Amino acid sequence: MRNKLSNKKYLFPILLLIFSMTLSACAPLSELADLSILDKLGELTSTEAAAEPVAQQQVLDSPSANEPISEVASDGTLRGIYEAVNPSVVNIQVVSPVSGISNMPFDLPNSEDENEFPQQSGLGSGFVWDKQGHIITNNHVVEDASMIRVLFSDGREYQAELIGADADSDLAVLKIDAPESELFPVTVADSNNVMVGDLAIAIGNPFGLQGTMTVGIVSALGRTLSTQNGALDGNYTIPDIIQTDAAINPGNSGGVLLNGNGEVIGVTTAIQSTAGSNAGIGFVVPSHIVMRVVPELIENGAFQHSWLGLSGATLQADIAEAMDLDREQRGILIASITPDSPADNGGLRGSDKQFEYMGAQTLIGGDIIKAINGEPTPNFETLVSYLARATEPGQVVELTILRDGESQTVDVTLGVRPGKTTVQTPSSAFASGQAYLGVTGGSLVAEIAEQMDLDQDQQGVLVVEVQAGSPADEAGIRGSDRVFELDGQEIMIGGDVITAIDNIGVDGIQALRMELSKYNPGDVVTLSILRNGNALQIEVTLGERP
Repeated sequence: MRNKLSNKKYLFPILLLIFSMTLSACAPLSELADLSILDKLGELTSTEAAAEPVAQQQVLDSPSANEPISEVASDGTLRGIYEAVNPSVVNIQVVSPVSGISNMPFDLPNSEDENEFPQQSGLGSGFVWDKQGHIITNNHVVEDASMIRVLFSDGREYQAELIGADADSDLAVLKIDAPESELFPVTVADSNNVMVGDLAIAIGNPFGLQGTMTVGIVSALGRTLSTQNGALDGNYTIPDIIQTDAAINPGNSGGVLLNGNGEVIGVTTAIQSTAGSNAGIGFVVPSHIVMRVVPELIENGAFQHSWLGLSGATLQADIAEAMDLDREQRGILIASITPDSPADNGGLRGSDKQFEYMGAQTLIGGDIIKAINGEPTPNFETLVSYLARATEPGQVVELTILRDGESQTVDVTLGVRPGKTTVQTPSSAFASGQAYLGVTGGSLVAEIAEQMDLDQDQQGVLVVEVQAGSPADEAGIRGSDRVFELDGQEIMIGGDVITAIDNIGVDGIQALRMELSKYNPGDVVTLSILRNGNALQIEVTLGERP
């Protein structure tokens, strides 16, 4: 995961940990190896209703056990935890288009034609959420999947349906049709009670080795993990990440991290490693975020995140002094404001002065956020955390700020974070409904972008083929016209690259499918595309699916 700031004349230096807070941020951790890439390792051995998860889900407020690891291990507690929880942990096998290329014309998964293009398999983990058959995993495990299979420790396996996902928390919900008597939901503890030094137990399927248990401690709290959600105005972060030294490897993504009582305190998600495997630093989405997001994914297919619409960084002592403030002043210096965002509408001000800091030009002079609803914000992470755990879109928050050295308060009405977070119903969140575009394509990957003389970080959907007489054909969308060999497979490239619909960014085929699901036949949409490296906008009148 990485965050890229482009077309900026002045940048905060690295030590300021520039965060694009829409809310967007660079994780303050280097060389982060995201298991969304590392999980793509294994080969398959063979080829709606709204639920009430909270009623089925037991949530405990008790803190983790305080017994030393040696004592816990010696009295057999670890064995008991494994026997109790392993039946709830599943192996997830997925099939997805090889190298991000798909011929799916934005149909539902398992289209009859999807095998015409090469497919790849991948592995991950998940766990049983409730008796209705909901399975929780990471979004990156199942993103762009055309087939998902869930395997239990006793050998049972089920075809799974993806009913909801949220890239900004890296969580997804699957559903299987299994007897209630054979489903064993996990027990969830409140991660707010977790402390550094607590016992940490991971169960998952590293490298496809099903039912693997590893043990360590909670190494740190309050980390942030960078993520990308397809918005045009930046990346975001998952706050309150738990760091653990329990061994986590590719294939563990979506599994459980347990406390000493065998209760789930988070979902194993990513690692930091130079070698691509466990180096003693693993990152876990905390259970308090899981408990907020998952019920919404089950009911609506997506989760709405609160949005301020500003970029900023933790105030440093030298910067404070340059702004004629006390060097001990704490807060968040606003760098820039997104136009027409809640921060803009609330009258917040960005920075407009130049200052040379550690050899780099820095923008200073903007408002400094000291608190939100009376809770101090000494650094950027505390603001991100507060917005995630204590607010929702439409809520009015009071920001205490410093402006030109004077303290004042500003009321801001939070918005909905742009990107792939608009709430959908489960039946339409991952299909294109009845609206029809008429293209065959797939998510753009670095190797193909390079061959098309595009930035390797460019995201979007490469149009491979345009159906004759379709809305895309009538609008002049162009398909690919030359062959490129990738990993031994010949792929058509050179076509238009769709980057946004009505100014909502699409970073891949699933995002495009989601955005199309919001429209009906006859709706006119504006597609932002790249054609031969040039940015264009083309209006398309969507049709009715043949």
